[in-house]
Amino acid sequence: MKLTRKIILSELRDMAILLVVGFLMTYTGLSCRACDIHTQRFWITASFTGLSWILLFKGNSYLADAVSLKLSWFKYPVRRVVAGVLVTIAYTTLVMYLLNAFYFLTFDIKFGNSALYTIAFTLVISLVMHGRAFLLGWRQAAIDAERLQKENIEARYENLKSQVNPHFLFNTLNVLSNLVYEDQDKAVKFIKHLAEVYRYVLDTHNQEVVTLEEEEKFLHAFLYLQQMRFGHKLAVDIRLQGVQSMVPPLVLQMLFENAMKHNVVSEENPLTIRVYAEDAYLVVENNFQQKMVLPEESTGLGLENIRHRYEFLSKLPVEVIQNDKFIVKLPIIPVNA
Repeated sequence: MKLTRKIILSELRDMAILLVVGFLMTYTGLSCRACDIHTQRFWITASFTGLSWILLFKGNSYLADAVSLKLSWFKYPVRRVVAGVLVTIAYTTLVMYLLNAFYFLTFDIKFGNSALYTIAFTLVISLVMHGRAFLLGWRQAAIDAERLQKENIEARYENLKSQVNPHFLFNTLNVLSNLVYEDQDKAVKFIKHLAEVYRYVLDTHNQEVVTLEEEEKFLHAFLYLQQMRFGHKLAVDIRLQGVQSMVPPLVLQMLFENAMKHNVVSEENPLTIRVYAEDAYLVVENNFQQKMVLPEESTGLGLENIRHRYEFLSKLPVEVIQNDKFIVKLPIIPVNA
């Protein structure tokens, strides 16, 4: 947490309130029944009670936040409860022992009932604060889950929309119109693959993940359409034999589409796209030969959508590397996850 003037003032205010609480406990006789406000013993006891409140209340507050960072209430509720109770008891016992030792060595005074009252109040308040940490953690987890679900739905919608955009339809129908006159058998095969592409889009638009085998089968149908358009100017090398993974539907197609959209694909500069597995990632890689003028302005939403979808599905981030090649690394999602 970054310290700001507002936070510092808030902490100082809390400490002042706790000092006042310590004073009132002493004044009302809760921590010192025989103390008179005009005696030195009263002010020593009041300072002891106030410091106890500050050290125990604020200390346990910071410890509750620290334990919550290490152990999530959402993922490990039982561990979080046990750790919170043990940390609170250990810290409270240590602080009270050291504070009592300091006052005994300095003022030759032992605190009995006042220390017990303070510990009792602190433990009750600590339980409240651990409960507060639980509620805040649960609320944040619910907000994050809702946000990721929304982003995942938006990403799937963008993928679906990208399949029926005018550019894709125009290019596909243009190739098909030429094939009808040149080679009717190829035209029939082209239409069959086009139907497979759209059938897959319709079948998977409500699914979060599909098997890599299903995605690869769809990718081959999509690439058939593209290679009829580009011919040998587009080279594809897919090496995923034996790789077991789940993937968001259409994610590989989107990366192929981006590569063809943003890079020169010509006789002089053919585009080569490779797909393979490396460590815990599926890697999509193409030679980087960016077009000087894009057919439409790039917004970067495609890669951003992919990142959001994988945030919902994997702890590993999507990695993007750009040098002489453009590389996107997608975390492998276990089939039984």
